[in-house]
Amino acid sequence: MHITQQDIKNFESQYRARLINSLSGYKSANLIGTISDQGQTNLSIVSSVFHIGADPALVGMLMRPHSVPRHTLENILQTKYYTINQVSAEFWQQAHQTSARYEQTVSEFSAVGLQEEYLAPCIAPFVQQSKLKYALELREVVTLAINNTELVIGEISDIIVDEQALRKDGFIDLSCLNTLSITSLDSYHTSQRLGRLSYAKPGIQPKKLDLDGEEIEV
Repeated sequence: MHITQQDIKNFESQYRARLINSLSGYKSANLIGTISDQGQTNLSIVSSVFHIGADPALVGMLMRPHSVPRHTLENILQTKYYTINQVSAEFWQQAHQTSARYEQTVSEFSAVGLQEEYLAPCIAPFVQQSKLKYALELREVVTLAINNTELVIGEISDIIVDEQALRKDGFIDLSCLNTLSITSLDSYHTSQRLGRLSYAKPGIQPKKLDLDGEEIEV
């Protein structure tokens, strides 16, 4: 099947959104925890979180244009703090429900049945049920001229992770945390690891590694 650029433009908007969102494959499922300067908490699911750099530890996420109220973005701009909480199989349906358009005076934590958790000095709430979560301080917001999408860049200040998932070489075993991924707008998936491989070098066949990054003897 060949879909042309003109076909894409002619598609009904929701069909087009699901199609184009499917093309980037499996994406991480994250809940963004924020709080307003008036103390109102907010929680929203985002699948556009990505690594920018390790030193400093920077994470980016893309948010839709700020042409209508965007409670998450507005809270981040007000307080400069937010949390990213990975979604696991134990609460994926509640996480999905946070995408509903609740009024600004309604906390999604209460609305969907997830619990707030706090760790100073970050004033934004974590999701207590999440097994891998981290706090960020806002460093930069860039409005992309091509479509007014907002690129939010934060620096990680604190990480909370189940000890069993953190391996000797810094690798985090997401599989043991039942972490989920998202495809398109509404399809949730568990993962199955094939294995770890050694650092790729020209002309050298990669070796299989164990979860701690040690070479597996064949």
